[in-house]
Amino acid sequence: MAGRLAGKVALITGGASGIGEATAKLFAQEGAKVVVADVQTDKGKEVVKAIRAARGKAAFVKANVVREGDAKRMVAFTVKRYGRLDILFNNAGVENSKPEVETSIQEWDKVMDVNVKGVFLGTKYAVPEMKKSGGGSIINTSSIFGLIGSPGFAAYHASKGAVRLLTKSTALAHAGDQIREGQGLPLLTRQGLFERIADQIALAGRDARAGRCESIRRVAAETEKTRQARDLHDPVKSLRLEFRQQLAQYLEPAAIEG
Repeated sequence: MAGRLAGKVALITGGASGIGEATAKLFAQEGAKVVVADVQTDKGKEVVKAIRAARGKAAFVKANVVREGDAKRMVAFTVKRYGRLDILFNNAGVENSKPEVETSIQEWDKVMDVNVKGVFLGTKYAVPEMKKSGGGSIINTSSIFGLIGSPGFAAYHASKGAVRLLTKSTALAHAGDQIREGQGLPLLTRQGLFERIADQIALAGRDARAGRCESIRRVAAETEKTRQARDLHDPVKSLRLEFRQQLAQYLEPAAIEG
């Protein structure tokens, strides 16, 4: 049986690890020809090797999404290799947990460049190729942190909020070209900075290695009962509790339970 993406060509940035790696492998399983774009050459080639070992079709291109020349080149590579471009997954991203007063200009620029400029450049050069094929689909990785605030993560929050509205803008701009644009709003993944945070949220005994945890609604309620009195007069702890409660509003139990 043909997969749901049979005959499609997908370009995935940040495809060497994490969400990008998992997506590349899934797209290939569903029949897509996949181009993995990343600055991590060795890891990117390993992903391609694994896809090919599973009888999928894939290729790797080294690309730094903040560089316009690289953005052009990764799109051109995809079209030259597979003849078209149907799907762009703007997934490459970086994290920073600092509040604004502790964030340097260089740290701010790095997060905004990768997380926002990278989406802009990928979209800018993918759209013309998709028009040639009669349409396509663009997916951007935003975050739950683009919906709600928390203490710290100033640049990351700002970048993911920007991705949300950039997605809405470009979706409207290219709807007439049969190009759909959407976004993913992941909570926490067990990689990099967020692996530590995920471990703080997950409850013991619920198979943390598989990423399973109790409903954050339940966690927030239990946390409130035990900490509210203590945190009431502590501004920082009070903000953290408010963040947990805001987070719970956007999640259904089924979305995060095993």
